Amino acid sequence: MPQIRILPAKPALIIEGKKKNLVITDLHIGFENSMTSNKIFVGKNSTINETIQEVSKMIESEKPDAVILLGDIKSSIKSISRNEWDEIPKFFKEIREKCDIILIPGNHDANIQRLVPDNISMISSAGMVEDNMLLTHGHTMPSENFSHVDKIIMGHIHPVFFQEDSIMNGQRVWVSIKTEKEKIFPNRSGEIEITIIPSFNRYFYATHRKQYKKSISPIIDKIKPVLSARIVTLDGVIIGNESIIDQVI
Repeated sequence: MPQIRILPAKPALIIEGKKKNLVITDLHIGFENSMTSNKIFVGKNSTINETIQEVSKMIESEKPDAVILLGDIKSSIKSISRNEWDEIPKFFKEIREKCDIILIPGNHDANIQRLVPDNISMISSAGMVEDNMLLTHGHTMPSENFSHVDKIIMGHIHPVFFQEDSIMNGQRVWVSIKTEKEKIFPNRSGEIEITIIPSFNRYFYATHRKQYKKSISPIIDKIKPVLSARIVTLDGVIIGNESIIDQVI
């Protein structure tokens, strides 16, 4: 049975079984275009270099066989921006020199195959199964073909904790949920655990809820109300349970 381990202070986890995989999600490379339109300016090439450096450090520390990207590598949805033409191939090239890459496309990744080198494994947006786990972006409902799994690991939601009188306000968080399996796979019984990985892109967050746009997932819509949940900061502090689930997703 594969072992799952969250990396301390990082929006990333390790799945270790026959092979060792580093899992991250929601890089949104090229997001500066939308920030510039909102009169927020980030230095040219600074964020892509930061992203490559952060992923590279984790690879050097953990020495995984592969990095699994759970979607939304791009920031634009239907088109490919000028930044993305330059930066996404650069990201793939530099990371692929260190280990294998498996890409599961997300809802922002239309036409990303035009930016992906031949030595990258790009699979269906439906996701992939590792033993008892489904790894998927989270923007579509899983097929009944995956109904044997008892864990789902996903991104897409960008969970952030909002409570304006808290020092944790606006911070990215991990969300672990347990719910009835039949809510997702109607022909199955028992429980299923869902882990929502925080967005790797740290620039997405606001400290006021009205400024933050939630991503909608049919998976999350189906499972509410949840049986139990645990909300954890990147630093590993448990800050809540199912009673505050609506504050983060």
